[in-house]
Amino acid sequence: MKSVALVTGGSRGIGFGIARLLAENGYDVAINGVRGEEQVQDTLEKLREAGSDSIYCQGDIGSSEDRQAVVEKLKAYYGRFNILVNNAGVAPKVRQDPLKATEESYDRVMGINLKGPYFLTQSIARWMVEQKEADDSYSGTIVTVGSISATVVSPKRGEYCISKAGLAMHNKIWAARLAEYDITVYEVRPGVIKTDMTSAVEEKYNKLIAEGLTVQQRWGYPEDVGKAVLSLVDGDFPYSTGEVIMIDGGLTMPRL
Repeated sequence: MKSVALVTGGSRGIGFGIARLLAENGYDVAINGVRGEEQVQDTLEKLREAGSDSIYCQGDIGSSEDRQAVVEKLKAYYGRFNILVNNAGVAPKVRQDPLKATEESYDRVMGINLKGPYFLTQSIARWMVEQKEADDSYSGTIVTVGSISATVVSPKRGEYCISKAGLAMHNKIWAARLAEYDITVYEVRPGVIKTDMTSAVEEKYNKLIAEGLTVQQRWGYPEDVGKAVLSLVDGDFPYSTGEVIMIDGGLTMPRL
């Protein structure tokens, strides 16, 4: 029986890069997003063509009711669950000087980027523990997609940076709590990845990368993140729970 995974924000960008690689490597993959199901049919078809029994769990991860609906749909359809990939996230709608930032923007970003993953993980972790207690051979893994913004400061995206710094602790909290059940927990921390979220600043980063922003002088791609997640959920790092895997081409490496 295949292991079942959920990738939040899995219909495009980094999330789809992760979902596609999992589907191609023997996982049944559910994806989550806020768009209507009719808008993600092409994405679902690609996952199904790869051999995955894939479904779409529509919902805003920042909403308690939507999170509950996602988990209930997973339980009703699959009846089992193994892999949670917390990937969904948003940037501020407007980049603001922190002296002018608004509570409205802060609450939106933190609700989706930090509160949502924390309480979705809580619901999923409870289910994972139930499965482990019923079957000692059960295997579960949680991976959170963070960002170099956890440590690299962007003052005009303060709420985003704070949310990603919070996710770094989220990863360690759940790793510590779930270790007794042998449920592994990791963070992958991407750098500059070419997606629709970064399309508006493509010219800026083309220039910075050419000037040496990263050690490896290229953009990162969703597949780069997907390959790291696949390795983690495949169990290639069984004694590294709580660790952070950098996917940034050496951007954050200290250099002289």
